[in-house]
Amino acid sequence: MNYFFGFSHWKHNFVKPFFDDLETIIFINPFFKKNYFQLALKKGLDKNSTIYIWGKKSFPLIEEFALKHNIEIKRVEDGFIRSIGLGSDLTQPYSLVVDTKGIYFDPKQESDLEYILHTRTFSRKDLERAKKIKNYLVEKKLSKYNLYKNRKLKIKTDKRISLVIGQVEDDASIKYGTLGMTNLKLLQLAREKSKDSYIIYKPHPDVLVGNRVGVIDENDSLIYADEVVTEVGLDSVLEICDEVHTMTSLVGFEALMREKKVFTYGMPFYAGWGLTEDSVSLQRRDRELSLEELVFATLILYPKYIDPLSLKICEIEQFLESVEKERDIYNSSFLYRVKIRVHNFFTRKSQLLLRIITLKN
Repeated sequence: MNYFFGFSHWKHNFVKPFFDDLETIIFINPFFKKNYFQLALKKGLDKNSTIYIWGKKSFPLIEEFALKHNIEIKRVEDGFIRSIGLGSDLTQPYSLVVDTKGIYFDPKQESDLEYILHTRTFSRKDLERAKKIKNYLVEKKLSKYNLYKNRKLKIKTDKRISLVIGQVEDDASIKYGTLGMTNLKLLQLAREKSKDSYIIYKPHPDVLVGNRVGVIDENDSLIYADEVVTEVGLDSVLEICDEVHTMTSLVGFEALMREKKVFTYGMPFYAGWGLTEDSVSLQRRDRELSLEELVFATLILYPKYIDPLSLKICEIEQFLESVEKERDIYNSSFLYRVKIRVHNFFTRKSQLLLRIITLKN
């Protein structure tokens, strides 16, 4: 029996296609969280069970039970190329990672991804495949969310252009990878590092739409940045910048694929391998990798993909072609965009209402 802990109700149907090889999936979502262990036992949890936990959510009694019975805990999280739309808008994910050692955004312990990066011998065939994937992503301007249209930005400056990437400040990657750093602190550090650069600040899309924490008043941003850009595709800014400054954002990885210099101020999965300028070091990452090796491990070996059209498990090449088609439909069909925006409107309002109710209680 397979027990899934910490998966919000809206995720239940969305994650099932990724585990079509499992006969029985039991989601444990008690009304009162403290009852999760009793509910799992009532539903048959025993020493022969398999345990899945969303991200780094904490279930101490389950983790103690797993340790006692030598059960491997598998942690699940969104993949690196996720969907057309934001996860915070409860959009169907098309890629997930399932990690048996840790999880990629927590550098305090080795993850499956880090183990691959540290130990695998990459073949010429591996590297050729990775190069094709990298080139496809760059050419088609695909990234994690693919929400906003790309457009040509006209920046009037002769200075070196530095892009600073905002993040969700209560995101797990900030909590575990930076010890609670803020977007404003990142801007301050980027200005110190690149005193003579023209700095562009791009807030995280989840923060922009009001779903998550991390907003900076624009006047405060402009103390350190020369310009703030918002509702444009990621490639719009990556195309014109010379370097990227980030805490742990996936954008740093996407910038590497576009041959940009990347400065990290935390410890994301792509840092410490000789490809980035890092403010933080991790001794166990003592191997230098090529960009193609990083891409192969991160995008081909580590995640699971489903086809956005059929919702069947597939290889990354098929997945990317379908994501591109869906993005083209979104950009070309007014009715499809209206449908998505109406969904997002009600999703955001319901989440706001839920937060208000939670705070009152």
